[in-house]
Amino acid sequence: MNKDIATPVRTKAILEKHGFSFKKSLGQNFLIDTNILNRIVDHANLTEESGAIEIGPGIGALTEQLLRRSKKVVAFEIDQRLLPILEETLAPYPNKKIIHQDVLKADVASIVAEEFAGIEDVMVVANLPYYVTTPIIMKLLEDKLPIRGIVCMLQKEVAERIAAKPGNKDYGSLSIAVQYYTEAETVMIVPKTVFVPQPNVDSAVIRLTVRETPRVSVKDEAFFFTVTRASFAQRRKTILNNLTSQLPSGKEKKEQILTSLSEANIEPTRRGETLSIEEFAVLSDALYPYFN
Repeated sequence: MNKDIATPVRTKAILEKHGFSFKKSLGQNFLIDTNILNRIVDHANLTEESGAIEIGPGIGALTEQLLRRSKKVVAFEIDQRLLPILEETLAPYPNKKIIHQDVLKADVASIVAEEFAGIEDVMVVANLPYYVTTPIIMKLLEDKLPIRGIVCMLQKEVAERIAAKPGNKDYGSLSIAVQYYTEAETVMIVPKTVFVPQPNVDSAVIRLTVRETPRVSVKDEAFFFTVTRASFAQRRKTILNNLTSQLPSGKEKKEQILTSLSEANIEPTRRGETLSIEEFAVLSDALYPYFN
């Protein structure tokens, strides 16, 4: 059994040996607690037949745990300086593929098809760089990849927004976008003390299980998301005010917006955060003919 990468002593030794300095712009915070890494992997429910996609492997701490418990791991790393380190730290594991690419620009669907041919069960498991958490999660979901789900570490407050329910101050268009595609749950809170360098905020691990079909059926997905984003543009405003000011030519179409709200059985004085995903679906379908 190889020595774990994720101990304070081994992490420090690896970084010193390679003269590695952290880049703030890349949101690099490395985990130095094997116990927590193992719990993250536990939440992904991998088997020896599973494939895992990782984003931002760093020096390979989480990658190593994934490699021990799955058939193959494909990791996307944007920082060229980490490639030789990963080559060395993960040398004992043949079942890996490190791709030097920005996952936001990568054709992930083609890579999944090629690298995981013959593997039925694929999970994304990652300690995501905090500054790009939301775009990465949305890309993975919007690309409709053949994955079972995503288990990722992110800022605690972003996790709270993703898993929030209507009526909660954290509930917003991000909650709706993610819950449209997945079932979302926060599975653990992680203190900042288990990272080097220590981030300024606590983290959480969230598990997103991809739904077989989206949570609601709508006439036009893109328009549904336009309506939900518009409804939360200014949280203190009513749904009517937000839609009127945010939808294209909304001011001229105030009557049609009122008609749509009435058809959807939604009081114009309600705020976006009180509407369920189901209500947004009915509302966006009612608005659709007037705006397309």
